[in-house]
Amino acid sequence: MSQPKLLCPGLPNIPWQDRPAGCELPLWRYSENPIIARNPLPGVARIFNSAVAPCEGTYIGVFRGEQINGVPYIYLGRSGDGIHWNFEREKIPFVDRNGESAMPVYAYDPRLVKVEDTYYVIWCQDFYGASIGMAETKDFKTFTRLENPFIPFNRNAVLFPRKIGRLFTMLSRPSDSGHTPFGDIFLSQSPDMEFWGRHRHVMSRSSRWWESLKIGGGAAPIETDEGWLLFYHGVTGTCNGYVYSIGGAILDRDEPSRVLYRCGTFLLTPEEWYEERGFVPNVCFPCATLQDGDTGRIAIYYGCADSYVGLAFTTADEVIGYIKAHDEADETDREPGVR
Repeated sequence: MSQPKLLCPGLPNIPWQDRPAGCELPLWRYSENPIIARNPLPGVARIFNSAVAPCEGTYIGVFRGEQINGVPYIYLGRSGDGIHWNFEREKIPFVDRNGESAMPVYAYDPRLVKVEDTYYVIWCQDFYGASIGMAETKDFKTFTRLENPFIPFNRNAVLFPRKIGRLFTMLSRPSDSGHTPFGDIFLSQSPDMEFWGRHRHVMSRSSRWWESLKIGGGAAPIETDEGWLLFYHGVTGTCNGYVYSIGGAILDRDEPSRVLYRCGTFLLTPEEWYEERGFVPNVCFPCATLQDGDTGRIAIYYGCADSYVGLAFTTADEVIGYIKAHDEADETDREPGVR
């Protein structure tokens, strides 16, 4: 049987560490985690839930910086190896189409996805309630705001890295005005990144303990010859608050509202001190991946306890094989998501 293939370019300088002895899950943690600690730059107490992308032989990222006044904004960072980061001290200066300042009231949990020749930053913000903000850049100097794709309330928007059927495609998680105690993943499409429609249901929360409360998009889906590999977050409720774990699924390449496989067990759950102890304890929150099409290696960036950034690793062969071997997708997952 042939091994799964990543349908993406090679990335020879991808951060990497081999699987340690005794690791049973398909994801394993970087031994030097967390890669970003507390108080990373003046005026910012914590960086977490952030996203990175390769850029001209190095790496660039958009980072959720929790200011010491408690208001989150997005900061730009650069790295030569994807592990050690230098951050710009000022917030990303978003502008409108006329070049005038267009800063959000707050911004958090950004994603960074390149589609064709443009990088898109997607985040959660205030739009008279929690909703999605977006901007585009080609040079990481000018960040131009786009129209808000949805009305409130919505969170966890994740853009696919290519158009599907000539349409931009995005996952999101409709919510309420609070810290939503429910949630499913939906898909929407747009011809121009301005007008969004063709909404489809993708996945619901399940009866499995680690994702029984809500689920939401994580890193941008990775295209493989088996389908779109999706790392998402699943949430459960306990007597001491929520617990966020990392789950995995494979979506149909042409109709990504159809779930082909959905892992019944988590891929990573809080176990280390930096995941269990922090501003919000017991959180593993995936936000970005790097992948090397030549070797099948995947590096996963995830937020830890709303206080740190962690790094985990896997390969296409190991994680896809694990998801398929532990598949528990049901009829609702596999339907096209239209009613």
